[in-house]
Amino acid sequence: MSLSLKQIAQHPTPYYYYDMSLLRQTLATIKEAISPTPNYHVHYAVKANANPLLTSEIARQGFGADCVSGGEVQACLDAGFAPQDIVFAGVGKADWEIALGLDNDIFCFNVESMPELEVINELAAERNKTARVAFRINPNIDAHTHEKITTGLNENKFGLAMEDMLPAIQRANTLNNVEYIGLHFHIGSQVLNPDFFTPLCHRINELQVQLEAEGIATHNINVGGGLGIDYENPNEHPIPDFEGYFSIFRTHLKLRPHQHLHFELGRSIVGQCGSLITKVLYMKQGHEKKFLITDAGFTELIRPALYDAKHFIENLSATTAETTVYDVVGPICESSDVFDKGVRLPLSQRGDILALRSAGAYGEVMASTYNCRSLVKGYTE
Repeated sequence: MSLSLKQIAQHPTPYYYYDMSLLRQTLATIKEAISPTPNYHVHYAVKANANPLLTSEIARQGFGADCVSGGEVQACLDAGFAPQDIVFAGVGKADWEIALGLDNDIFCFNVESMPELEVINELAAERNKTARVAFRINPNIDAHTHEKITTGLNENKFGLAMEDMLPAIQRANTLNNVEYIGLHFHIGSQVLNPDFFTPLCHRINELQVQLEAEGIATHNINVGGGLGIDYENPNEHPIPDFEGYFSIFRTHLKLRPHQHLHFELGRSIVGQCGSLITKVLYMKQGHEKKFLITDAGFTELIRPALYDAKHFIENLSATTAETTVYDVVGPICESSDVFDKGVRLPLSQRGDILALRSAGAYGEVMASTYNCRSLVKGYTE
């Protein structure tokens, strides 16, 4: 981390700290990685973190936005994202959310069901507009990630089955107020091996051949996001291997000359720039365990409780090299409020400052007020 202990201690805990320098380095790395391919477009997946400090910087850097709610669409408009760079996905778009996208002429709705297509057409007709739509297709590919963040299998709630792709496009082409412009895919999140995206490329190649045989032109391909980060060694790998990720698509995806390729990266952009800063309230000596009880809980970082996720934990104020093993837990009145078990840390004491690293994605944005706790703030250097 680039922040000193003196700087960290100036804010009341718990809070989220964002390393804006690392965020800018990450964005620059992405730009460099896609620079040889001007038809590649990266949209930031806002669900990872909607903090205005981050979204406004990402917008300033010229990236697009991937939204999954009307609230996210509005947040992106407020942050300065260009409407023509906003895509809107989600299985349950309410009428007001669709209307917001139409009224602001966003680039595209990623449609996930036939009833949704009909509603978009009706709402667009009321406004005398034409909505650009892409169909989200389930490629039935296993991303080999956690079952709760796998999205591309047939049994997932998202998107349309491959056999429904052609009828969906044909139906869209009969409607007066929608325009079919592309296909959308997403196989899951926290994918650490880029090779898992190779089968997706092959599947898209197959589907494109099917569509071309029917005389259907597809101008945009959206392959979603899903690239993971190193939660175990954030200091060694602060920026993911974007070059390796994009090279998979350059090598295996057969784009046509007129086509644009879209990516929806979230965690890999903001995950490593954020840390949850918390204070040790008590050391509790059990009969078999030692507990560090902190003032942050799953109200501030729910991933360990929700996904059994691991975050690297640092004691930023330790004064000794001697270590011992702790269970690091929060104050919430639930047994699942545990950040990690059996963590080896320097001998700790009341008032020590801990950092739960790699909390820039799905930390602040998933916070809650359970136990009547207040939502905490985010700060930058």
